[in-house]
Amino acid sequence: MLFRPKYVFNSIADISTDFLKKENIRALILDLDNTLTTHNNPIPKKEIGEWLSEMQRNEFPMIILSNNHYERVKPFADALKLDFVCDGGKPLTKGYKQAVAKLGFKKSETASVGDQIFTDVLGCNLTGIRSIFTYPIVYETGFWFRVKRTLEKPLIPSRKRIQK
Repeated sequence: MLFRPKYVFNSIADISTDFLKKENIRALILDLDNTLTTHNNPIPKKEIGEWLSEMQRNEFPMIILSNNHYERVKPFADALKLDFVCDGGKPLTKGYKQAVAKLGFKKSETASVGDQIFTDVLGCNLTGIRSIFTYPIVYETGFWFRVKRTLEKPLIPSRKRIQK
């Protein structure tokens, strides 16, 4: 199903290197807003920053893929010392293909982490990349976000599916 993620985690900070190794995931594509940090926030939450540092200490390849513009993504990616693809056009496949190419791994060895069904999960499934759904850091209050979240609600995975 196009709207069903392969894996579910409460937060990106809960994804362990052991889990990734067990699933033969060798590289990660990371959504920015509400996955790594809240909208327009220039820094990740403490536990997410610690997770990123741990992943980098383990030399785990990661790249940010965002629908945001260069002015939003570049400073955030630079601060984290990560490569990025901005204006990704998710759920279309172009941004995912660019991110996979930059990472240098096969699609079968790559997964992507994100908090939205209609952009992140759908984009992964259209591209043939395993999707890792995380619940949003916060639920946005803007009109279009409320509309999108309302439409996504029946498709949001049950918390019973959270990986242990």
